[in-house]
This record gives sequence, structure tokens and C-alpha cells, in this order.
Amino acid sequence: MSEHASRQATRIDDIQGRFDPWLLGVVLALASLGVVMVGSSSIYQDADPFHYLSRHLMFLGAGAVLALMAARTELKTVERHNHLMLLGCVVLLLLVFIPGLGVSVKGAHRWINLGVSNFQVVEAVKVLFIIWLASYLVRFRDEVNATWSAMLKPLGVVVLLVALLLLQPDFGSSSLLLAITAGMLVLGGVNMPRMFGPVLVGLPVLAFIAVLEPYRMRRLTSFMDPWADPFGSGYQLTNALMAAGRGEWFGVGLGSSIQKLYYLPEAHTDFILAVIAEELGFVGVCVVIALYAVLVGRALWVGLKCVEMRRHFSGYLAFGIALWIGLQSFVSIGVNLGLLPTKGLTLPLISSGGSSVLMTCLAMGLLLRVSYELERAQRQVARLRGEDGEGVAPLSPEPPRTPGTPRSSRPSDASPRGTSRLHQRIEPVLGRSP
Repeated sequence: MSEHASRQATRIDDIQGRFDPWLLGVVLALASLGVVMVGSSSIYQDADPFHYLSRHLMFLGAGAVLALMAARTELKTVERHNHLMLLGCVVLLLLVFIPGLGVSVKGAHRWINLGVSNFQVVEAVKVLFIIWLASYLVRFRDEVNATWSAMLKPLGVVVLLVALLLLQPDFGSSSLLLAITAGMLVLGGVNMPRMFGPVLVGLPVLAFIAVLEPYRMRRLTSFMDPWADPFGSGYQLTNALMAAGRGEWFGVGLGSSIQKLYYLPEAHTDFILAVIAEELGFVGVCVVIALYAVLVGRALWVGLKCVEMRRHFSGYLAFGIALWIGLQSFVSIGVNLGLLPTKGLTLPLISSGGSSVLMTCLAMGLLLRVSYELERAQRQVARLRGEDGEGVAPLSPEPPRTPGTPRSSRPSDASPRGTSRLHQRIEPVLGRSP
């Protein structure tokens, strides 16, 4: 490589990206709101009024460390270990059934004992599975659209994971995982007519599983008319609706909720939005919904920009995280407002819950990394093209060439035949020295 090309390589390598300010800002806003509302909703639920708030802050601090580590890790390193992600999903879901390690709460085997705290393994499975599926869609992007086998393979994998989840049992997370898979396949370019077959088969099966257990049937019937049994199956929903009704437009004031005083179960976890509705009113609920809309919309926008630059793994990873946060927050909000049957899904970044907080923070770190590498790639391409922008100076002109010497060509976006799709990205690729 000539001295000029070496200097050019150094300049390109020195270019750094930046985290998307919209993503970073909305994540911090949701996490801050969560701290305030966990403190308010749990202050009367233990002898120590700050017990749950202290735990939430501890897990949030650990989650911030995980997010920082994820934000500083190259995505190509994450992509390289995609098979370990899938193996990790299966192993984690099996660990809950090991005596002494798995923890049973109210008949459900969803947690493992880590000594200092219990950990709900499905929260980690969501992150690991999204990473694996994003990598799969990169490796078999054309085949997923063209063949049945490539489309059915990820569906078979998620059915295996769902089967293990239903043994715990965890119907809510199973449905969420299936919805994320379907959404990522659609955004990954799957042939839509082929998707109708698995969907038409899967929906009746899910409905049958839902009504198979008596407690699920009670949730469905109480959802239709919670006031028919307000002290039994409709107890949670009736208290949540009373909390929302008391809030009216602007709420009764921060800390002034009555329903959180032992009336509303799980006020600091699954039903924290009901406390928000009571204390901050309709306006507060609208702010929460708007924050999630910005987070999900911005994540989808970042993913789309990545796909346009042929950074497909980054794009699909952003799509998966956006679908996860969007669907889970939609279900949680719907449950709290009586729009959906009761399910045990937390409100991401707001609800208390160590496992959820840790893994959601990790996912946000990955999402910020996607935005960082997208910005870096855009700035590097602008530098190669000699464009000014955001403090990036253009390249110095090429040295004079002798007559008859061909001009060095601009790096091509297209990969040569036989090159893996992992390299079909818009990245700074230096040409040969003259």
C-alpha cells in the first residue's frame, strides 16, 4: 500500500460514530419515569418503604453496565456467535427444570436461582433469539423469500422454544415470541402468501391452548365482564380500572394513589401503568404511550436505514428489538386499561423486575450500537466520496498520475460472486495502490 493509501486508511479508521440522540433520550426518559413510579407505587408495600425502589435502582445500575458493554461491542462480533445464541435459548429454558437450580413460584417454573436473586430466563431468551433470527435472515435472505424450507426453519425453532415455555407455563411470553418471529420474517422479506399457511394453522392451536387451562379461561371471561366477579377473577382488572377512572385528566397527584394501598396487586410491576393513570391522569398515560411510540418508531427507522446501506444484520436486529418493545408495551398498556386479557408482562424500562430491567437495558445497548455503527458507516462513506459534513473534512486530492496510468476506481458497493452476504455492506473499502 502506498503512503497516500496508508494515510487514507488511517483517516477512515479514525472516524467514529455517535449514538442516536433520539434513542438515547427516550430510553433515559422512560428509565427515569420508571424510577419515580416504582418508588411511588411500592412505598407502602413493605416494612421498608424504599425496599423495592432500592432493588430497582440496583438492577437498573447493573443494566446500565450491560448496556454500556453492549454499546461498545462490535456487532460483527455478536453476529459471529449466532449459533451460541440459539443454544443458549434452549439451555436456559431447560435450566428451570433442574432441581435446586430452578425456582417454582405459584406452580410456575420460570426462574433460576442465582444466589443474590432469581432470574426469569425468558427475558434473556428474547434477546438471544432476536440476535439468532437476525443472523439467520442475513444468511438465508433470498432463500427465506423463495423456498418453504428456509421460511419454516425459524418457525420450527420458535415452536420448540414455545413448547419449552408452555411447560413452565408461560403463555404470554410464548405468544410474544411467536409474534416477534412473524414480524421479523415479514420485515426480512418472506413471501407473504406462504406465511398465511403457518398463521392459519397456528392461531387455532394457540386459541385451543389458551382455553385448555381453567385459569386462562377465567381470565378471558373476567376480561369480558370484570364486574361480574369483582372480588375473584376480576379483582385485578376492576382495581386497575378504578385507578384509571380516579385519575381523570391530570391525575390525583404523584404519590396520592389510593389503589396502590394493598388494593391493586402487583402495583409496581405488571399494573404500574394503572398507578400512572391514577396519579398522572390521562395526560400522563399519553406521555408514556408517546415515549414508546418514539422509541419503537426511531428503532424501525434506524433499522430501515441499515437495510438500505446493506447492513442487514444491524437492520434486522433493530427491527426485532423494536417489535419486542412495541408488542410488550402494547400488551401491558392494554391489560392495564382493560383492552386485553390479563397477562404477566411488564412495562419495559418502567416496571420493577430485575430480569426484565437487565435484559431490556442490554437490548437498548445493542440498539444504540446499531445506531452508532450506522452513523459511523455513513460518515466513512461520506469521507470516501470527499464530502464535507458534520466536521468531516474531505480527502486530500489524489497525487498526479503519469500518462497511461488508469485512475483508481471508487470502491464498489457490490460484492464479487461467491462473497458471503456478511460482507455485502456499505463499508469503507480501500482500493489497491496504484
